[in-house]
Amino acid sequence: KDAWEFIKNTEVQLLILDLYMPNISGLELLQIIREAKYQIDVIMVTAANDVESLDTALHLGILDYLVKPFMYERFSKAIDKYLLKNKMIKSGIHFKQEDVDELINLRQEAFVEKQMELSKGLQDKTIYLIRGYMNERKNEFLTSEEISAHTGLSKVTVRRYMNYFIESNEVISEVDYRTGGRPSIKYKIQDKRF
Repeated sequence: KDAWEFIKNTEVQLLILDLYMPNISGLELLQIIREAKYQIDVIMVTAANDVESLDTALHLGILDYLVKPFMYERFSKAIDKYLLKNKMIKSGIHFKQEDVDELINLRQEAFVEKQMELSKGLQDKTIYLIRGYMNERKNEFLTSEEISAHTGLSKVTVRRYMNYFIESNEVISEVDYRTGGRPSIKYKIQDKRF
């Protein structure tokens, strides 16, 4: 109720909206906003990852949909999308195809990233757990054993996720031959992504 009263009495450009709220859901509030013809960009932030909620939100014209828990970098991409859209609209009547491509590619990039995770049977929570630990030690090369010890995951699981991170250019690896026995692979988060 407070949000709806605020929207009716204040010029709002961007709404960051949770799906689960007291009294009415975020989707119900979004429906009311659209029926009242308010031109507000909406980023949904929610723990709901069911297809029906996503489909409804997309039909109601959301700008982005973030599933909790998410990394700051993903939130930053959503804000970049909002800023890019505003820049295109404020630039006048004409825009370039590459501007549209950039805006749409921001959405596709997130979709492709998600598809990669799903196709490999990876879990968001595990990705966030490993990323979180690697961010804490971002200036160091870490072995799968070290990551395993600090995250509680098996070494096999860590290696599988490391392969995903390497494929998505989030992590670099090097082989350490100074171990005396078998060479050890070490991993380091790439500064440009994090």
